[in-house]
Amino acid sequence: MEGTWKKNIRSITKNSPDYPEKLKNLPNMPDTLYYLGNLPDGTKPSSAIVGARMCSPYGRTQAFCYARTLSSYGIQVISGMAQGIDAEGHKGAIEGGTPTFAVLGNGVDICYPSANRRLYEEILENGGGIISEFPPGTKPIPWHFPARNRIISALSDVVLIVEAKEKSGSLITAGFALDQGKNVYAVPGAVNDALSRGCHKLIYDGAGIAYCPEVLLTEWGITWQDLGKSEEKKKLVLAKDLDMVYSCLDLRPKNADGIISKTGLPPGKVNGILMELELMGLIREVGRRYYVRRD
Repeated sequence: MEGTWKKNIRSITKNSPDYPEKLKNLPNMPDTLYYLGNLPDGTKPSSAIVGARMCSPYGRTQAFCYARTLSSYGIQVISGMAQGIDAEGHKGAIEGGTPTFAVLGNGVDICYPSANRRLYEEILENGGGIISEFPPGTKPIPWHFPARNRIISALSDVVLIVEAKEKSGSLITAGFALDQGKNVYAVPGAVNDALSRGCHKLIYDGAGIAYCPEVLLTEWGITWQDLGKSEEKKKLVLAKDLDMVYSCLDLRPKNADGIISKTGLPPGKVNGILMELELMGLIREVGRRYYVRRD
């Protein structure tokens, strides 16, 4: 498979008319970009979604939901394909239907982290692209990742931070974005959560408060409507036991043991219902035995 990828690697220089326009007018941009698949469409809006690798179930859910909403309105999601928030941003974008783009800190022929191989493939299969300033064969080196963050922000109109500690690579991305004249938003979290301190500091320093995905749509003058905007959503009717479990869930992750306690249903039955609701596309597992609604 990797041999096939290598055959499809393309490179583009600043002198090419196809070199991303958003990068051309900024300092310290790479002279050459290497990519698999496609580059972002310069005529379409784009948003970076970045955050902690070791994120919470709450952060995973928010990254996925924000990305899915933006993507469903035709906004390209740019991120770094790292584990955690980055990966959830790409996954949400793929579900939303608009191509998503990953900027790597290594050669585009190397899937890093290797655990994201399927995501790497899905980005390409769904019309997106894998991008790097580093030549094919370049191994991931720690200093490459802060450097690549300037490209993530440069390719974006807006940068959204979802969960970040006070000293975080995501804040480096935010700093690049501000230097490049881009707007920065942060998702708020619990005040006693270390993963929210970086976001809260950004908000304190003047970043926009992304209290819901629709806040970001105003950046492009998009008026929010329900995601079922083409037709009225039909009222969901579920069997009694399914409805009992479904009613325990919302957009904040709930543990299966808590659902068992709340409903009083046997553990085996609750686990079966959770699986059934997941197969129906109504809920999603965001961590081991933690579930959220998809709507």
